Amino acid sequence: MITPVLPTYARADLEFETGEGPYLVTASGERYLDFGAGVAVNVVGHAHPALIAALTEQAHKVWHTSNLYRVPGQDKLARRLIDLTFADTVFFANSGAEALECAIKMARKFHAAGGHPERYELITMEGAFHGRTLATIAAGGQAKYLEGFGPATPGFVQVPFGDLKALKEAIGPATAGVLIEPIQGEGGLRVVPRDILRNIRAICDEADILLVLDEVQTGVGRTGTLFAHEQAGITPDIMAIAKAIGGGFPVGACLATENAARGMTAGTHGSTFGGNPLAMAVANAVIDLVTEENFLPHVRELGIKLKQKLARLVDQHPTIIEEVRGEGLMIGLKCRVLNTDLVAALRKEHVLMIGAGDNVVRMLPPLNIEEKHLDEALDGLERACCALEEAAAQKQAAGATT
Repeated sequence: MITPVLPTYARADLEFETGEGPYLVTASGERYLDFGAGVAVNVVGHAHPALIAALTEQAHKVWHTSNLYRVPGQDKLARRLIDLTFADTVFFANSGAEALECAIKMARKFHAAGGHPERYELITMEGAFHGRTLATIAAGGQAKYLEGFGPATPGFVQVPFGDLKALKEAIGPATAGVLIEPIQGEGGLRVVPRDILRNIRAICDEADILLVLDEVQTGVGRTGTLFAHEQAGITPDIMAIAKAIGGGFPVGACLATENAARGMTAGTHGSTFGGNPLAMAVANAVIDLVTEENFLPHVRELGIKLKQKLARLVDQHPTIIEEVRGEGLMIGLKCRVLNTDLVAALRKEHVLMIGAGDNVVRMLPPLNIEEKHLDEALDGLERACCALEEAAAQKQAAGATT
């Protein structure tokens, strides 16, 4: 018999009643250190007083009007994002997939508005993940997400990860742009090297196509700068963001230059809920916090310390962890055991981390954690590694006696 909630998730048998800072608490009072942050969403942890205050204040005013009318919080947040980035304009949505849908439509419309509707294809990289809609699973190109949903939505051409030669060769008369994640999140925390990002930007300029960045997981401070592409010294034409911008409230956004958005006129795109007053109140509070003077330097400092601490742990447990990847507080542990086994062992130690592709475990803590939280997570990781090593030794011994 099917469950009341559609069974599309392989959930852990855990549920939480409250959250406080970097911790989640069950109804029985068990505390878990949350180093998944709702998949890079809870940028300032759980129940942050500034976010509660912003949401509560707005809830006493107006919750929803739709986009038939102006929403003051949208105007405020759009202006702030424009001042902080390359962008000239912003469209607000509810999720990363919706932000990517807007970005994909915008890239196509850009060329159609310029008299070239035949240019509708986006080049993406193998291992990418851009969402769960029909268009975004086609953009990601992963068979496990495409299977059973009929022919893939046309308009996407994939090349091997980081292969500039293949990317150049893939550009043709139908190419509208290149869509990439600066760091592949679901794909296993694979970092696109900065020189490759710079080369891709140059290739797009030379071919007169658009560079579209998916910073849904990397954006809003996760890698130690407000957006990951800043570290390569480049700017995109279009960028999709979500997750951290809402701090736990569903918010997505598509940022673009005036030129890239030239085809997006009245009626070409829309959203009933996107950018509603509640969402904008929380997102503006998130920006208040993330743009405080010491916030991003703190992320960078802790990111360096985390990598240093993990390097020692990898040396001590080489049969469990092969490699450390990522930037800032977006860190991946490439495993030699099944990543699901390590995630489960961590859960027994009351530490929450998340699996990813390429047999990786992701560490995505709230960005306002302290070093003591890093140490607590590493202690749990140490115990989890020891438990897996002991289990492997027992299995080997049992095999030797049979």
